[in-house]
Amino acid sequence: MRIFLLLLAALVCSSCIAQDPYVVLKGQRFTVELAETSEQQALGLMFRDSMADDHGMLFLFPVESVRSFWMKNTRIPLDIMYFDKDLKLVSVADAKPCRTPRCPTYASEGPAQYVLELNAGKAAELGVRPGDELKLHID
Repeated sequence: MRIFLLLLAALVCSSCIAQDPYVVLKGQRFTVELAETSEQQALGLMFRDSMADDHGMLFLFPVESVRSFWMKNTRIPLDIMYFDKDLKLVSVADAKPCRTPRCPTYASEGPAQYVLELNAGKAAELGVRPGDELKLHID
C-alpha cells in the first residue's frame, strides 16, 4: 500500500510540474496552443470570439518555406509573425477578420518554419523587428 501511495504522489506531483507550452518574445511570455498537424493548422483560430492578451497560437512546420495564411472564419484581428528555422523574425502581417467567401492572404516576406499568431497590435506594442528571436518552451 505504501508503494501505491508513493507512486500516486509522484504522479500527482509530476502533473503539477507540467506547464502549458509557451514562447517568449521581446521578454514577454505567451501561453500558446500548438498547431502541429495539417488539421490543426487549417482550423487555426477560426470561430473564436476572443483570445487572452497573453495567449497565442504557434504553428510548427517541418521545413522552411514561404508561408501564406488567410483569415477565413477568423473573428479576431491578429498579428501573424513569421520566423525562420533559427527562430528569427522574418516578417509580420496585420491580419483582419474575414467572413466573406474570398479572403485576402498574408504571405511571409521570406522562408519561415514557425508562425506565431497573437492579438492584433501586439507586435507594435512589443516593438518587434526582423531578426528578433523567438524562444520556444514547448516540451
